[in-house]
Amino acid sequence: MPIHDFSRSLPMMLYRTLDAVMPRFRRIFNEFGLTEQQWRVLRVLWDSNEVGLRELAELTLIPAPSLVGVVDRLQKNDLITRRRSDTDRRVVYVIATDAGLELQQKVMPRVGEAYSALMQSVEPREWIRLIEALEKISELERDAPDDSPDDSPDDGQRTR
Repeated sequence: MPIHDFSRSLPMMLYRTLDAVMPRFRRIFNEFGLTEQQWRVLRVLWDSNEVGLRELAELTLIPAPSLVGVVDRLQKNDLITRRRSDTDRRVVYVIATDAGLELQQKVMPRVGEAYSALMQSVEPREWIRLIEALEKISELERDAPDDSPDDSPDDGQRTR
């Protein structure tokens, strides 16, 4: 079924929702000198003892080349450290430092408050349904078969 109202299309609704949600989180991140990408890395590390760079890129949705710079800055600020695998020198693990873990104690209560405020904007059942629906939609791309180059969107510049 085609969407006739552009403003109600899923991409526009998601953009509008991000524009409504992210400023409250950005204020918190800025208060602690973090970028959104740095926050994502730390948030993953606070849930795990150590994470390989490849897995970290997947979990944070930060492309590997960009992730290296984010990790470099976090390491420069003594919030994370790196460790090479003992069995495969190509594998690098990222670990939160003591300073990175201390930051968690300061940031997470503020993030929790922001989430609480957002969750109060809808009924609890609606929140659960929203999260479940977004998870289903995000799984579509993961479960989709690989498209051939001829089927992929382009800007009129095909290469073969």
